[in-house]
Amino acid sequence: MNNRVLSNFLWSFFERVGAQGVTLVVSLILARILGPEVYGSVALALIFIAIFDVFVDSGLGNALIQKKDADDLDFSSVFYFNLLVCAVLYMVFYCIAPLIARANKMETMTPILRVMGIQLILSGFKNIQFAYVSRNMDFKKFFVSTITGTVLAAPVGIIMAVKGFGAWAIVAQNLCNVTFDTVILWITVKWRPIRAFSWQRLKVLLNYGWKLLASSLLETIYQKLRQLIIGITYSPADLAFYNKGETFPSTAVSNINSAMNSVLFPVMSEKQSEPEEVKNITKKAIGVGSYALMPAMAGLIACAEPIVGILLGEEWMPCVPYLQVFCVVYAFYPFHVANLNAIKAVGRSDVYLKQEMLKKIIGIISIFITIRISAFAIALGLIFTDLIDQIINSYPNWKLINYPYREQLEEMAGPLLLSFMMGGIVYLVNFISISPLLKLFIQIPLGVFLYLGLSKLYKLDIFNYLTSSVKMLLKRQ
Repeated sequence: MNNRVLSNFLWSFFERVGAQGVTLVVSLILARILGPEVYGSVALALIFIAIFDVFVDSGLGNALIQKKDADDLDFSSVFYFNLLVCAVLYMVFYCIAPLIARANKMETMTPILRVMGIQLILSGFKNIQFAYVSRNMDFKKFFVSTITGTVLAAPVGIIMAVKGFGAWAIVAQNLCNVTFDTVILWITVKWRPIRAFSWQRLKVLLNYGWKLLASSLLETIYQKLRQLIIGITYSPADLAFYNKGETFPSTAVSNINSAMNSVLFPVMSEKQSEPEEVKNITKKAIGVGSYALMPAMAGLIACAEPIVGILLGEEWMPCVPYLQVFCVVYAFYPFHVANLNAIKAVGRSDVYLKQEMLKKIIGIISIFITIRISAFAIALGLIFTDLIDQIINSYPNWKLINYPYREQLEEMAGPLLLSFMMGGIVYLVNFISISPLLKLFIQIPLGVFLYLGLSKLYKLDIFNYLTSSVKMLLKRQ
């Protein structure tokens, strides 16, 4: 992982940290004001938005990044095609909104769905610009647009919630966020579509992209299926606890994984004809991602109760077990991200699709086994399916880039062991009879000190690599 890659990774990472940090703060404030029932009803609406949003890109953004000789004609053809797709999607979504609301026994959700659906059209303008930024490795511009848009949208939701607008506060905050992001990205990124369209070029890109679209659709439906089942089978409050339990770990994970996804895919695509280079990048990505994410998840498990009590209040305490389960699952996400990007980068979107289908079959079996037990049992099933997914995601790279599962586990072993040790010690602080706030003041610095100290004590390779890389970057500034 050279300095150019690391620099862009850091810009992408800072973009995610900033955006997710502001979003997390806003969601915590809104959750406190609105309560589990209102928050759960909007979470149900967001499930359907997320599913439709998969079609916006149609897999063509990744196809543009992966194609070596993509030019303005390719980008423009995809841009016009995406706008048409977005318009059709919104019309369909607008028409079926009452059916979705009726099926969930929440007729008042119809206008909420229709307004939130506007972001489908806005995403059509944003996604090609993001593909252009990714291909040209210029993530500093994406950092500026996302952070500015997120910060500008934050007070909109908070003010509306305080003024008593209820669920509409979350709707407005989400819609303003997408709008500001899109406008600022168009200002900062200089690419503009030319007045040309090529169906032949588009067909080539679709041939690669449709498999990724199908994979993303499977993944999104599968991820949201659990939430949908909980919202329908149990209650909006149960869905809110599940959703909010996922929010804390997913915020940390999305910061690292989004940065990894954004940077790894274009870099690996450049080296797609050199399997050994792709392997080296994959290896470093697993190491760096695991070293950063595993201690964060272990620490979050240990500090879950005081964090929820302080930030959300006692009425949200049932989300603690969900939070801890998601921490276990998300701890291994860099492993999945690195392997899947390697498969996409070498042009094997067919293998990628087959993997996703197999994983979803296993996941759906898990849902059917746990659905009648409890909402928490549905969440627990994710730990089992994640272990199976690790093997499935890594298997193709044994042949494609000569990187077997055993070697990948060795790369994660150090961070995993140190995170387990650190988390166990930090968790013991919970047994001290002090205020939750004081517990956090002890637990957080203690966890950081222990993890870094143990890394240095055991001379962890990835720790030495990161410290030397950071020193080198600082010298160049």
